[in-house]
Amino acid sequence: MQPRGTLRPMEPPTKLTRQESNIHGGKGAGIPRALPARQRRPISGRTVLVTGAAGFLGSNLCRTLKLAGARVFAVTRGPRPGTDGQLEWIQADCADSDALRSVLTAVRPQVIYHLTGHGDGSLDLGAVLPTLQNDLVTCVNMLATATEIGIDRMVLAASLEEPTRLEESPATPYAAAKWCCSAYAQMFHRVYHTPVTLVRPYMTYGPGQRPHKVIPSIILSILRGQAPELGSGRRPVDWVYVDDVVEGMIAAAEVSGVEGVTIDLGSGAAVTIRKVAERIVAMMGGPFEPRFRAHSDRPSEVIRIADTATARDCLRWVSKTSLEEGLRKTIQWYRQESERGSHPSNLLFPEEFERAKTT
Repeated sequence: MQPRGTLRPMEPPTKLTRQESNIHGGKGAGIPRALPARQRRPISGRTVLVTGAAGFLGSNLCRTLKLAGARVFAVTRGPRPGTDGQLEWIQADCADSDALRSVLTAVRPQVIYHLTGHGDGSLDLGAVLPTLQNDLVTCVNMLATATEIGIDRMVLAASLEEPTRLEESPATPYAAAKWCCSAYAQMFHRVYHTPVTLVRPYMTYGPGQRPHKVIPSIILSILRGQAPELGSGRRPVDWVYVDDVVEGMIAAAEVSGVEGVTIDLGSGAAVTIRKVAERIVAMMGGPFEPRFRAHSDRPSEVIRIADTATARDCLRWVSKTSLEEGLRKTIQWYRQESERGSHPSNLLFPEEFERAKTT
């Protein structure tokens, strides 16, 4: 058995095939048989609207878009300042069609990133209506309003939780809502020629992620001097670093000819939660061993790995950050924030974390 805190190279990710039982991958829906030569229109100088801008992925996307020279309008349900020197914040509920129309009419975005959602994988009956309203209704409102007003490109965030095969059924209310969102997006593209591209980020992680997510919760437990408590840890996961996902999302807005296409953004390989937890403990040092089976795994979880060929062929995108490097950057960020005295739940967007605790 490896001594605690001893560093060693991480074992290579397991390459899982989609022929293995209950392991599903994306299909690259809508890809033409013969891929045309693709042109790329830079995001610089364009007006971009991002919903869900106060979330983990949205905040990183907004920051990168601004650095790339885009004019960014950041939409959130909660109150934000009008400007913060970098972004132009707008408070609006995308489930309110009139409010959304007012925002899009005023901003006249050329590109829309629709990331807002409920994001709750609960099986509770009480999760049905919130996911319907906050995921499906907001998505359809955005598709309809953007089509009516006219845009160059809409990038819609799909979910790795939604079914990718005809014979598969959604396992949670959230998965069902996101499944319907993707179906509506495909319909809008086919019937109304809406220039929408779907991107499906896999298990995204990195600095600033909400504390209750797997990797931050492990890191923060160790920083508090506690052993991380997890389920069995046997689930294989396709981990992808947030900077890589953002790069893929920007490419999805810049590259021509990908309207109506669903593109997976992942590594195409899987590493179990157990191995990741053990590696984090080794990298951080200290007398801690993860406590597995303290919480049961969710029986509804389906193992999925990304179809990397679609992103490579359509966007010329591949995940560049190794899991080892991504974990190192993430650990370093949380450690530095902790040393500065920042409370983990308030590191980026405190009001978003407070709302997350009630969902």
